[in-house]
This record gives sequence, C-alpha cells and structure tokens, in this order.
Amino acid sequence: MITFPRHRGRRRRSAPLVLGTGVLAVLSLLPSSALAAPPAPETSAAPEAAAAPGASAAPTGAERRVSAYLDGIRKRPAALRAFFRDLPKGADLHNHLSGAASTELLIKLAGDDGLCIETKTMTARPAPCGPGTRPAAQARKDRSFHRQILRAWSMQDFSSASGESGHDHFFAAFGKFGEVSWRHGGELLADVANTAARQNQFYLETMLTPASGGSKKLAEQVGYHADLRRMHQLLTAGGKLDKLVRDAGREIDKGTADFRKAARCDTARPAPGCRMTVRFISQVSRGSSPERVFTQMALAMRLAERDHRYVAVNLVQPEDERNALRNYRLHMRMLDYLHGVYPRAHITLHAGELVPGLVKPEELRFHINEAVRTGHAERIGHGVDVAHEDGAPALLRTMARRGIAVEVPFTSNRQILGVSGADHPFPLYRRYGVPVVLATDDPGISRSDISAEYRYASGTYGLRYRELKDLARASMEHAFLPGRSLWGDGKRAYELARPCRMERPGGHRPRAACTRFLAKNLKAALEWRQEVAFARFEHRVLHARR
Repeated sequence: MITFPRHRGRRRRSAPLVLGTGVLAVLSLLPSSALAAPPAPETSAAPEAAAAPGASAAPTGAERRVSAYLDGIRKRPAALRAFFRDLPKGADLHNHLSGAASTELLIKLAGDDGLCIETKTMTARPAPCGPGTRPAAQARKDRSFHRQILRAWSMQDFSSASGESGHDHFFAAFGKFGEVSWRHGGELLADVANTAARQNQFYLETMLTPASGGSKKLAEQVGYHADLRRMHQLLTAGGKLDKLVRDAGREIDKGTADFRKAARCDTARPAPGCRMTVRFISQVSRGSSPERVFTQMALAMRLAERDHRYVAVNLVQPEDERNALRNYRLHMRMLDYLHGVYPRAHITLHAGELVPGLVKPEELRFHINEAVRTGHAERIGHGVDVAHEDGAPALLRTMARRGIAVEVPFTSNRQILGVSGADHPFPLYRRYGVPVVLATDDPGISRSDISAEYRYASGTYGLRYRELKDLARASMEHAFLPGRSLWGDGKRAYELARPCRMERPGGHRPRAACTRFLAKNLKAALEWRQEVAFARFEHRVLHARR
C-alpha cells in the first residue's frame, strides 16, 4: 500500500514518486457516462455531452443488483450507514487540515499544551491563565465545559436562534482553536488520514499554509507593485523565495515525522492512515494585503514545481470578506501571470461560495467565470452561485469541455450558505456534464464525514449505485496525481487503458504489461486499487443478500 510520503529531496511535480513503501507495494496486494443526469427542465442552451469517462455506460449486472439492495435498505438506517461507510469513496480533494481534524482531538491537545480558554469567547490562549480564562485541561473532567468548547469550535448543536449566522459561526471557529492547530500539524494529519482510510478513501489532498511567517515578512519587505513581473523579480532576487521553499520543505519533513509517530506507522500496529497517499495544497489568504497574497501565490506555485509533496495553490478565507471582494479580479490576474511563470503548478480555487443576500447581486455574476477564464482553475470549490453567473450555460459548457471539476461539500454548503436540496446546483452541473466530486471541506467543524456526503447525494437526488461509483471514480480522475489515468480516452464508458484492457480488477493478478503500467503511473495505480475495492464491495453486498 502507499504510505504518507517521506521526503527524499525536492523534485519536480512530474516525478512519479510515492514515498514510503511506494507504488510497487500497491501491486503486491492486488488479488491472484459521466453521471446519468436526472430529469430536468429545459434550459436556454442544450448542454454538451459529458467530458469525463463513462458518458454512455450501462450498469453491469452486479451494479444493478447492488442498486436494488440499496433501494431495499432506504428505510433501514443502520444498514444504510454501513453501506455508505463500506462504499469505496475515492479521494477527498477539498479538505482544510485544521478544520478537518476532530474537535475532540483539538480540545485534548489544548489541554496537553497547557493552554487557557477565554470563558466569554471560548478562544484558546497561551498560559498563564488569568481572570476570565480557564485551563483547557479542566475540560477532561468537566463535561459541561467540554461541551461549551465543542459547540464553540464546531457546528455541534448550532442554532441561529442565538442571532449568529451559520456562516459566521463556522468561520469564527478557526480563530478560536487556532492556537492549538498550528502547533500540531502532524497529529492533525494522522487524525484526518485515519478517518479517510476508515471511510474507504485512498487519496487525500489537504490544505495548509506553508512558511506562513516567512512569507509574511518577505511580502512586507517587497511591498506591492502593480507591475507583477517586477514584484516577482523582487521576491526571487537573492534567493529569497527559494529560502521559503526550503523552509516549507522542512515544515513538511517535521510534519511527516510527527504524523508517522502519531499514526504508529513504524510499529507492528500502524494506524489505517499510514496506507493513505497524501499531498498538500498551499493556501493563500485572500483577505490579506495584495503583496502578501501575491507572495503566497508565488511560493505555492514554486513549491508545486519543486517539491512533489505540494501539488497546487488555492485561495481560502471567506469569499465575501471585504478585501477578498475588492481584490477578486486582481487575484485572478496574479494567478494568470504566475501561471505563465509556473505552468506545471496546479490551480484549484474556491469560487462562487456565495448566495444572494450575502453579497451584492453584481458579485454573484463573475467569480466562477473569472476563476475559469483568467485564474486557470482546474477545479472549482463549492461553485454554489453558478446559476447567477453571466452566461451561465456557456460557462457550464466550458467547464464540461475542459474537464474542470466542481468540488461539492454538501454539509458545509448547507451550514455556511443555507443551500441544500433543490436549491443546490449539483443537478445543474451534472446536467451539463461538468465533472462533480464530493468532498468534506472541514468535517471536524461540520461534525460530518465523506460517507454522509455520499449518503446525502444518494437520498436527496435519487442516485443509484453506479452513479455513486462514478462520483468516486471522478474524484480520483481529477486528483492532482502524477502519471496516466487507468481509464482510456473517454470515448467508451470507463474503459480500461490499453495496457490493462484485458484485465479484471478484483479478479486475477494483472499481467506483466498492466503491472508495468501501474508501476509507472501513480494515478492509475490508485484507481486500480479503488476498482479492486469496488469488486470486493459488490461481492460482499451481494453475498450478504443471500
């Protein structure tokens, strides 16, 4: 199996390396369409065919029988939970590390660190604990105090009756536990990776902010220059940006060591997260000054080309924040320039995480368009306001044609924006053939998990097993993994690539040509691993029916 990466020097992203036991370990464990759209009202422009593999797939006999089983347990909550827990669910591509770790772990770590909790705001602070604070360690025995922290640091028991919106409570949580999370990246990652592995996922891209302090200082030194080329020259002069690249590498070295210790990866009883392949997306704080945003972008994209553990850049913080709104088009121009400098760095962007009433109507008309057409986004996070975008049908057709996936975290969309069910654009994206991948976003804060996202999709939109299976496949297909895909050119429904075309995942061990192909292509190897898991899952479900 593939473990969390150990560092072996900073290589270009294109190098097909997996650290730890490596891709060949996957092979040692192997045994000896786009989604069908639901009926929808007519639109002003006919959608194009889906760009992803699987456009014309007919379910197999096993898939039809598993769908029948799923239909039969719709009113059996325990069986339904077990089904979605055991369902192979591909990759989580939209995951913020600090918001993904369990709140219980954060509270424990706060106590271990001797931190204090402000009783009015429930914010963690360094010791000593003065008036108006309590030691976090008291939450170990005082269950009422523990519950207070839990509610402040997550959406547990949240009610808007307090006068606070879900949007504000959600985003405020990061600041309340921030004094804990920055200290414990490795432990948090072990928690998140363990959860993903137990949920039958195979790959994780999680977001963090590399060399945060150093990039802030460098941005202040350089200042803002309207000439982006000049600003980039000042950042790189004298090796200043390269020093941050090295600092970010050392951070991941330490995080990896802490992860492996927390997950017991080098013991006889490793935690399940040790099997996960993990990569990192560098966060950019879109609410910061323009010079800091540009510096973080440049660092992120330079990292993605020089250290294969970092794969992409993303803009974070509320999209409706004042600076984020005012500078949105400037941020897209920055990405446009830096994409020309670092063309191999991947770009995925939070865009369209907005609804009417949260911002002025004109702000709903261009964010996703700008992310796609100017910002070179390969994936869009949330994309909730797409129906309000200028030229929405053309935008959707462009996303489908280019294979620009939308990352959909149903739970956080409901909690932050109040959007769910028929109001959610999930069916609209599918109708136009835009690739859709389900994601968790901040499952620690949301008090949710990826199984809940799949269960919600199935129950709310009537998805059958094959459609759920293809959602999981899409999450692997659109992962920023090196190498070729397991699937062919997409003209036929999820047809295996030529070297593996005669093979049957979950059946016999692949022949030499397929084995060599999987060894050279990490993406294909993980997709093969998922197909093996699907075969086993279907066998178990159908066997249990007898």
